[in-house]
Amino acid sequence: MKFISTRGASPSVGFIEALLAGLAPDGGLYSPDAWPQLTPDDIAGFAAKPYAEVAAAILGLFAQDEIAPPDLLAACQGAYATFHHPAVTPLRQLAPGVHLLELFHGPSLAFKDVAMQILARLYEHVLKATGRTLTIVCATSGDTGGAAVEAFAGRENIRLIVMFPEGRISEVQRRFMTTTDAANVRALAVAGDFDDCQAILKALFRDTTFAGDVSLTAVNSINFVRIAAQSVYYFVAAAALGAPQRSVSFAVPTGNFGDAFAGWAAHRMGLPIDRILAATNSNDIMARAFETGVYERGAPLPTQSPAMDIQVASNFERLYFEAVGRDGLGTRQAFEGFDQSGVMRVPEPALSDMRARFVGVSVAEPETVAAMAGAWQAGLGAMDPHTAVALAGIGTAPAGGSAPLVVLSTAHAAKFPQSVAAATGVIAEPPAVVTRLAQLEERFDHLPADPAAVKAYVRAFVAE
Repeated sequence: MKFISTRGASPSVGFIEALLAGLAPDGGLYSPDAWPQLTPDDIAGFAAKPYAEVAAAILGLFAQDEIAPPDLLAACQGAYATFHHPAVTPLRQLAPGVHLLELFHGPSLAFKDVAMQILARLYEHVLKATGRTLTIVCATSGDTGGAAVEAFAGRENIRLIVMFPEGRISEVQRRFMTTTDAANVRALAVAGDFDDCQAILKALFRDTTFAGDVSLTAVNSINFVRIAAQSVYYFVAAAALGAPQRSVSFAVPTGNFGDAFAGWAAHRMGLPIDRILAATNSNDIMARAFETGVYERGAPLPTQSPAMDIQVASNFERLYFEAVGRDGLGTRQAFEGFDQSGVMRVPEPALSDMRARFVGVSVAEPETVAAMAGAWQAGLGAMDPHTAVALAGIGTAPAGGSAPLVVLSTAHAAKFPQSVAAATGVIAEPPAVVTRLAQLEERFDHLPADPAAVKAYVRAFVAE
């Protein structure tokens, strides 16, 4: 299988090169040249298989013969052995026809672990075979950085720098990044918001001389293998609820749109998904795009669901590319124009194509608080504010069909103790890992939101 850039100006590459490169040289995002297809029997069979086996089967469709199946299965088994629940991503019924998919049982208590743990093992497998060393620079709105540190700390042939927006993430999120003593990891507080961090990351890739000098790669959801790995839990959850004999719908709290696009990818591969509710907080660029057809950047607003405080959703480019018939030139012109002006109109029939699967909804802060309080009062347990955005979104979205609805719970409530306590009046006992992190010394550096400053920092780290 080959992978092509959404902007159409880079040569196609294989799975391993797409894995290691992250972003295409022309600034586009890699997507498969053809989506693999699963049969109804394949999907039904997932209900009886361990999670690692399903992950190996789905990732194998993209890796094909570039990674031997036994090696891929071993990597998946190692990755998901780090999770604290035997089902990896257990499904819990909230009400008739409504279920919660718990994605927070990994090492950093967030859904990012599902992809990051396997990504780290694939990197290590490939780099040991080739003798290469790579530098990962990761822009995070809160959870990606912690998951990356948990996955890559201490691994050979990898240097990791995580950039987070200073003062805009929770203390627990920050401590997952800043308390490691691994020599191959650096944490970097950037004086700006997540969009600034993401813009810096893309600027590093656009400087091809710099990227080559430091052997740069990325593990944000711009990396397609993240998308492929996240599509797995859509298949697992849907199969448990009777797919493919019936369709399933999903409610997804979204910021950078990678998790929601992973659901679209699962549907494109054969999973019958009725609709995907993309629930945003007050940073509602995706909700507005689906409602009006205008994709327009605003000023990021700080909220109690900081991982979604994003006004440039990178993975929307992948959906746009698909919706315009894989027109790379058109996608390139649209997103280069967006980079300059901050606004882009989705053409017809592309908008209708998107709306066939996606519904966007924006949830205000009081609604998020009410959803957390309501879940607690109903005996459903503590919900983190990101999950609460999706729960609240169900009530404000247009009425759906009769398909069972799965709400993606993307982080453990313990990562946001102040927000949860303010909504419920209860301070829950934190997991042991959170208590341990609170006792460790933090180590991180401060930089302005300036690509040149970050380049100099990365070069110095590589020189070490």
